[in-house]
Amino acid sequence: MKQTTPPRGDFSSDSSSDASSTLPSAKRRSLLTAAATLPLFTVWSGPARAAEFNYKLATGQSLDQPINARLKQATDRIREASAGRLDIRFFPASQLGSDTDLLTQVRSGGVEFLNIAGSVISTVVPLAAITNVGFTYSDYQQVWSSVDGDLGKLIRAQIDKSGFVSVAKAGDNSFRQISSASKPIKTPADLQGYRIRVPVSPMFTSLFKSLGANPTSINFNELYTALQTKLVDGQENGLVAIDSGKLYEVQKYITQTNHIWDPFWMLGNRRAFAALPDDLKKIVQREFDRAYMEQRGDVEQLNTTLKDQLIKKGIVFETANRDSFRKALSDAGFYKEWRDKFGAAPWAALEAVVGKMS
Repeated sequence: MKQTTPPRGDFSSDSSSDASSTLPSAKRRSLLTAAATLPLFTVWSGPARAAEFNYKLATGQSLDQPINARLKQATDRIREASAGRLDIRFFPASQLGSDTDLLTQVRSGGVEFLNIAGSVISTVVPLAAITNVGFTYSDYQQVWSSVDGDLGKLIRAQIDKSGFVSVAKAGDNSFRQISSASKPIKTPADLQGYRIRVPVSPMFTSLFKSLGANPTSINFNELYTALQTKLVDGQENGLVAIDSGKLYEVQKYITQTNHIWDPFWMLGNRRAFAALPDDLKKIVQREFDRAYMEQRGDVEQLNTTLKDQLIKKGIVFETANRDSFRKALSDAGFYKEWRDKFGAAPWAALEAVVGKMS
């Protein structure tokens, strides 16, 4: 058994909770690795002897975030439930490449399963970006009603038509906040000409251009250096990403905007998934569904602790007026543009949950 320490990966967390309790770091690590059979940084050097199917699961998320603990547990349960017939080796934290590299590998069959942010998959499945429409969801009740309901069904159908297969329910890649090194971002005026890092996603680029900023697409594993060298002035992510990626070392302010919520989706290589017997497919879907549902709870619990931890590390928190940002987007034609791109049916499914968009 070979052990490595992978680089950081991309993920986000919602900071909508302002609870003041703080978990010690050891206890938080215990939460994130809860009941994992092996350390998350374990990489198997060879397949199980009796396996009929030897597959790979990759993520771009760094080790101490909940999705990796839960997916590692899922692969262990799949191996056990299949009596060793299916062995899924787990490669977290961009060990097999960046998010964009991993999408290519899933298409080609080099990787059979991939946990990927909706914002990233939207580059090849455009409808996946509909959950990223700016300043749309107000809370998690709306989020889960949306992605577990009609809108989620439409997105998964498009994933299945794109050469991938959608394997499980959505996970929580969370609400995103804006951070900055030089000044707090409280109003749309603060974003005029502002150089901000965004994921490789047309929606994110469109959102911040509509607000007058100068967005630059950079993979997360390059973000710390980009902030350190002032290639960009700020970025937007969830608190989990900011904490785990140590972005507080190169940022000073966080504005709680909740401007975008982003899911995780589990993609499968179509041929590899089709090759599994029906009983193994059911095991895979059941255990990955369970992993994502448990990960949702993990993120919710972390949301109660990270704000205070980041304050202790020197971050200054600000509150944004969401209505002013939404009005600026409406005035810029942002909502009309994306309604026309997504089409009437998906937009109606979104508005059925969140109400009419301006």
